[in-house]
Amino acid sequence: MLIKEFIQAFRNPRMRIFLFLPPLIQMFIFGYAANTDIRNISLAVYDLDNTPQSREMIERFSSSGYFRITRRATNPQEIRRWIDEGKISAALQINEGFSRKSRQRQGTAIQIIVDGTDSNTASVVMAYAQRIVAEHSRQILVERIRTLPDIPAEMKKPFFRQGGIEIQSRAFFNPNLESRNFYVPGIMAFLIMLVTLILTSMAIVREREIGTMEQLIVSPIRPVELILGKTIPFALVGYIDVLLVTMVGVFWFEIPIRGSLPLLLAATTIYLLSTLGIGLFISTISRTQQQAMMTMFFFLVPAILLSGFVFPIANMPKIVQYMTYADPLRYFLVIIRGIFLKGNGFDVLWPQVLALAILGTTVFTFSSLRFRKRLE
Repeated sequence: MLIKEFIQAFRNPRMRIFLFLPPLIQMFIFGYAANTDIRNISLAVYDLDNTPQSREMIERFSSSGYFRITRRATNPQEIRRWIDEGKISAALQINEGFSRKSRQRQGTAIQIIVDGTDSNTASVVMAYAQRIVAEHSRQILVERIRTLPDIPAEMKKPFFRQGGIEIQSRAFFNPNLESRNFYVPGIMAFLIMLVTLILTSMAIVREREIGTMEQLIVSPIRPVELILGKTIPFALVGYIDVLLVTMVGVFWFEIPIRGSLPLLLAATTIYLLSTLGIGLFISTISRTQQQAMMTMFFFLVPAILLSGFVFPIANMPKIVQYMTYADPLRYFLVIIRGIFLKGNGFDVLWPQVLALAILGTTVFTFSSLRFRKRLE
């Protein structure tokens, strides 16, 4: 059965390409696409003050690396129209008298107008703007204190720092806070599930469609041997895909792998029990390859949404959080990110490994028994 499955899988040139090339292509595409770092925000400027101070503020926005000034408005209606048409994501409005009020130490403000269609992006844009304005205000305050008359320089420093709180931040495991380091390991786990689900569910249903399942049933082979013969080749393909996408993640996207590679392969073995078991179960409830494909995607989309890959599990309702415990991708995401980014060992990851082992063993055993019953 093993030899037969390998011959059947690799004798078709299209099948050989499908086994290894799509995961690599998807890894490249998703690795670049799954990025929540917001850069080059299209910004429109509406400067009613038109003074060196207002131009300095605009320059701070353009040189920050976050904003890209694409348009200059002459009236508020233009800003509204550009936002409606999606030509800008934000607009900076500096009212008349900005420079004068700033020199006279009066309260002054600038307005940042943001397209709130995407609330997450809008929040990030406003945080960027507030950070730029706060830094500009701090620099103005420093310059004022330095020019205070009749005050020695030694007294100016404590006067400026009085009542101030300084934040010294440090990010562990991802110093530059690059979202790619978070998403690329998750993409690896997703691709492994996708490939093994498709191969396992489609291969067994294909035997039934072309009429060779009856030949396998009457052959001198036990059901357990048939199950192993159908799943072991796809497990080996899954291992090869793991190594391929890992090399792409490490050498191309420069994702650090700080943990043990043998531990990653061992955890992958347990993870494959779940994915192969689910694929085997799909094959027992499907009559055609089209049904198997639709059922596979019916399972895949909720598995991604409930895994914490896109949305944090802690933000989900309680009843939905309980549902995530039945998702093998949830546990493997913690394992693969812990190995790659944190360098965690088995002493830290054993709860996820144990939960994944229990889930995988249960799913694979149940699917095997159901498949055996269908054969008998």
